[in-house]
Amino acid sequence: MTPSSPYPARGMRRTWNRCITVLAWIGYFFLLLPSLVIVPISFGGGQELRFPPDSFSLDLFRRFFAEPAWWQAAVKSLIVASATTVMALAVALPGAYALARTRFRGRRLLEVLAIAPMLVPVVVLGLGMYMHLSALALVDTLAGVALAHTVVVLPFMMVAVGSGLRQADPALETVATLMGAGPLRIFVEVVLPQIRPSVLVGVLFAFLISFDEVVLSYFITGPASTTLPVKMYSAIRWEVSPVLAAVSTLLTGLSLAVCLMIIRLQPPTPRAD
Repeated sequence: MTPSSPYPARGMRRTWNRCITVLAWIGYFFLLLPSLVIVPISFGGGQELRFPPDSFSLDLFRRFFAEPAWWQAAVKSLIVASATTVMALAVALPGAYALARTRFRGRRLLEVLAIAPMLVPVVVLGLGMYMHLSALALVDTLAGVALAHTVVVLPFMMVAVGSGLRQADPALETVATLMGAGPLRIFVEVVLPQIRPSVLVGVLFAFLISFDEVVLSYFITGPASTTLPVKMYSAIRWEVSPVLAAVSTLLTGLSLAVCLMIIRLQPPTPRAD
């Protein structure tokens, strides 16, 4: 009896993969459609949101940089996102290294606790952070917002750094120890060069998540610490300002740039022979 040829099955598998790819691209375009609509609106100018725009203009972008309420909120978001990234990195780098290189009772529990903020609803987390920061008199301060954002972005930083540490070769650290290098020197000169791409990915994720955070920020910000996403949310509720389109385009460009940098930092996938 002649065995069945593998070619029909291979052709069906190739066709199925192409169908899945097409469906994935359709889903991507469906999710990106609101952003694709906002971008041309932001170049329309005028006093109302209109699609398609009547004319091409940079008036909405000029209004964004001319109105202090908008660009000051953007500056505060940059300050908060930068401080959040630094604090999250200061905690995640030694924490992920300790969890990856040591074995002790309760390590699994600490790993779960490290990513627990990812599992808690943001509204619940925001209420808890408001009560905690209120007791410390840190509500409506940039320091309080940065501390709250650090809790949110820390799990992402831990996951990114931990992923890099799992790919790092511990044998190099053993060799460095045998040659007389101290723990700090080993970490700086042996471990960090191996996990640098993962650390940079975590930094980019932390910065972008903090810069775009709105729900948690809405609980703990006030007139003195209004970030750009909170300003946008308030503008949507109380005034549908056309400047929102320009701000949305700028944020979309920032997110796209960060995503491209993250993709660039990813190691190339080895090709199967």
